[in-house]
Amino acid sequence: MIEVELWKVGLLFVAGVASGWINVLAGGGSMLVVPVMLFMGMPGPVANGTNRIGVIAQNVAAIGGFFRRGFSDFRLSATLAACGGFGAFFGAQVGVKLDGIWFDRTLAIIMICILVIMLTGLGQKPKQTDGKPKNLLLGHFLFVIAGFYGGFIQIGVGLIQLPILNRVMGLDLVRANMHKVFVAMVFSFVSLGVFASQVKIEWALGLALAAGYAIGGWLGANSAVSKGEALIKKVFYLALAGMAIKLLFFR
Repeated sequence: MIEVELWKVGLLFVAGVASGWINVLAGGGSMLVVPVMLFMGMPGPVANGTNRIGVIAQNVAAIGGFFRRGFSDFRLSATLAACGGFGAFFGAQVGVKLDGIWFDRTLAIIMICILVIMLTGLGQKPKQTDGKPKNLLLGHFLFVIAGFYGGFIQIGVGLIQLPILNRVMGLDLVRANMHKVFVAMVFSFVSLGVFASQVKIEWALGLALAAGYAIGGWLGANSAVSKGEALIKKVFYLALAGMAIKLLFFR
């Protein structure tokens, strides 16, 4: 375990606030957190596992927000989550063993791929639907795959879940996001359990991260500075590109 120091708690809290804010305004904010933990000296599997604490906190808050606004379908959410959790268990078994230079390179490649998706919108264009779920068997099977990825690395898993829910299963974006956060919460619990059983999770730092995620999400949701979104995205993309280059070529 790394030594828990005040500056590390503060840094992860700030990173969590920034990530939660970016998640609302631009998307993909969780890509910021894991590299920060790596640069603090946290081993790859520990950073990968500890990040799940913040992800769970953010999704719990989101589920509550949807429920308060009258959006819930716990039967479908539960069956999708069961499939996602099944996949996540096996994905986490792989992720927990990925360490050192291979973790850095895998993370960098994933970050580059996600940046391309975010910049081009590849496969992310919403489909107009009647909101009624269809292709249930295929959708549940694809959630096993999405869960595997979520258990393995988690970063950017929403970019996999949303097309399944919207384009394959025919759900509108509101309900797609409603199911997405529920499934992500469940498979994050599963993967956190796997990581916690095999590596020493940094619980104190994870709780600071979770608090930051929650506050950042609230600030982003209530932010009126919409004109700054384009600049935020550009700075965010440049920062992630720099992190990816650092992980690939500089140790």
